[in-house]
Amino acid sequence: MKNNIFKTALGFAAASMLLVNTGCNKLEDFGNTNTNPLGSTNPITAALLTNVESQLGGYAANIRPSLYVQYIAETQYTDASLYAEPNIDLSGNYSGPMYDLQSIINRNSDPAQAASHLGSGSNANQIAVAKILKSYIIWAVTDRAGDVPYSEALKGAANLFPAYDKQEDIYTAMFADLEAGIAGFDGGLPVRGDVIFGGDASKWKKFANTLRMHMAMRLSKKFPAAGGFAANQFAAAANDPNGFITSNADNMVLAYPGGAAYRHPWYDTYNGRSDYALSKTLADILSNMGDGRRNAYGSAGSAFPYGLTRDQAVTLPTSYAKVLADGKRLENSPIVIMSAAYSLLNLAEGIERGWVASGTAGYTAQQAYEAGITASFDQWGITGAPAYISGANANFTTGTGGGTGVGTNSFNSIPASSNATTANALERIALQKYLALYPDGIQAWSEWRRTGIPALKPTTLATNSDAGFQIPSRYVYAPNEYSLNLEKVEAAVARIPGGEDVMNAKVWWNQ
Repeated sequence: MKNNIFKTALGFAAASMLLVNTGCNKLEDFGNTNTNPLGSTNPITAALLTNVESQLGGYAANIRPSLYVQYIAETQYTDASLYAEPNIDLSGNYSGPMYDLQSIINRNSDPAQAASHLGSGSNANQIAVAKILKSYIIWAVTDRAGDVPYSEALKGAANLFPAYDKQEDIYTAMFADLEAGIAGFDGGLPVRGDVIFGGDASKWKKFANTLRMHMAMRLSKKFPAAGGFAANQFAAAANDPNGFITSNADNMVLAYPGGAAYRHPWYDTYNGRSDYALSKTLADILSNMGDGRRNAYGSAGSAFPYGLTRDQAVTLPTSYAKVLADGKRLENSPIVIMSAAYSLLNLAEGIERGWVASGTAGYTAQQAYEAGITASFDQWGITGAPAYISGANANFTTGTGGGTGVGTNSFNSIPASSNATTANALERIALQKYLALYPDGIQAWSEWRRTGIPALKPTTLATNSDAGFQIPSRYVYAPNEYSLNLEKVEAAVARIPGGEDVMNAKVWWNQ
């Protein structure tokens, strides 16, 4: 991968905002407010793709979900760890990367424009990549909030007040787009501007199938049965001749070049501040299991107790373990967005559930489990996987897990009832997913909501009394959504169990 690809000049039209303020009735008095007079009217679609891919690291290093699953702990300002209401504005996902991807799709689908974009790859290949990436991003959006705009979104001025689609319908659309993306590659000129896979269609197809498997497994509560909707989606992807990610060589990795504009997100987080540390909860599980990944997941120093008040947090020494080892959060460190470890562990779960046959892709459930752990160790440059896999804690057949009293501390912020013990193969697989997904909080939080593994307990100092002092299970809709699109938000809220926009409500697949 060439770092200078990241520095491509992005000459493209400014993305229209998802929603606009309607306080003025005479917008025409201000001219065309949706047009950037300095922007290009015919953007280079390769540059749009580079721009989108350069932002993907933010999804794999999202802080608030990482706090909810106790991967990390706040060391100064602890409101999020105490479950202050997550009024997070998700509209930037629409006005930024998803709008760029929709622009790629629209321009390559329009007969009047398609020929002018052939310099960025065949029209079909560009559309395929854009559909796959758009599915990844909307997945991260809907799994945090539930029902969100989709079918009516990304239309610019044609629809400034989009309806909120049911999450069930969004999942159906994502599966369809991933299938269409895989089928859409035409063998023509590879896409340009692709700083992830360099235009390699075979790797995009593997990523899309991997994504289909992950999305299908996310629905295991709704459709647990072998032969059901989720199992069929999972099996179709797992058995697709294009394959899925089973090797670290096929991981989706964003390699940052460093410099002022494109730096590893955790480098930027610590660039002048030290607000986050490796959580004692995670560190205790790793220690209890004799798991060498602790050396990669955090720097030297003690892990930080999770869920403290600010007054408590600032009394502790500042020599705590930071998130990621020092050498793994340099400004030009790579970040893994989708890994073979997660993929193989999902395969192990699919086989164990009977969704696919033992021997799928050449693995039994145990072999996929062990290969997933090995891939994770290799990904982080850690040795000792064979001894770990055969040991008492992680063994597929008899492993007891990461112990009881996980994360307990002198502040009593984590109850002794928190634990990472495992009683069966599905629990062992789930625990290893929790460990392998670090530091990807969005995926880990979703997996934890689905499986309940490890048995994390909320901080005893939680402040969200209206949510029963529990770990949040969804983002609430941000205030600007109410002020700019009230009717459509209220319709979405009415579909939430209980009819209230609260953080302890469950998204559709978690009900």
